[in-house]
Amino acid sequence: MTDPPRSATGSHHFLLSFFLPLRDLHPNGPPPMPSALVADALLPASDAPPPVEGCDDAALVGRALAGDPLAEAQIYRRHARALGNLAARLLGSRADAEDVVQETFVTALERLADLRDPACLRPWLTRVTVSFAQKRLRKRRLLRWLGLDRTESDLPLDGLAGDAMPADRRAELARVVALLDTLPAPERVAWTLHRVEGETLEAAAAACGCSLATVKRRIAAVEARLDRHLEPPR
Repeated sequence: MTDPPRSATGSHHFLLSFFLPLRDLHPNGPPPMPSALVADALLPASDAPPPVEGCDDAALVGRALAGDPLAEAQIYRRHARALGNLAARLLGSRADAEDVVQETFVTALERLADLRDPACLRPWLTRVTVSFAQKRLRKRRLLRWLGLDRTESDLPLDGLAGDAMPADRRAELARVVALLDTLPAPERVAWTLHRVEGETLEAAAAACGCSLATVKRRIAAVEARLDRHLEPPR
């Protein structure tokens, strides 16, 4: 998380304020660790390298690149929870989110040498997570078009609303969620990162792997559709 969502006009922004700050979807810890990391981290005490808990991300990356399995496991423990929450809110499915987190860390640790600035580990992991989430959203949209989608959305955004939200506003938020489900993955993800996750436009663009102008255009397209979708009948 970076800056909190900026205030804006439009009823959908008012609705979102009811469930921000976002609820931790993994209050008991991060999603399950990939089995390969578990196996590598279970070293005999005599073979274990120095402790990693006090290391910053740059130091962890350096140790992981040198083959330290404890550093790899610490990278997972430090970042998996936040990335799991992000994936869950992007996908609306706890099972899909856990799969994305697994895919993210297996891929990221295999490609850790591609990270140019080790201090930027978290933004890089976020971008990998977003990429996998977008792939699942595209596949889900295609399957839905074919009538074959069987995804169980057990974590829709309207389910994250606070208890104080009135029934009419909760129903309106459900309409927002229904519209988001029809959008192309790049637009949905860009809007969710900025308006729900509270990422700055620059951070959202970096996570989506696109230019600032492109992410602004995607967000504006979603908000134009939301304004039309939520416009009261005349």
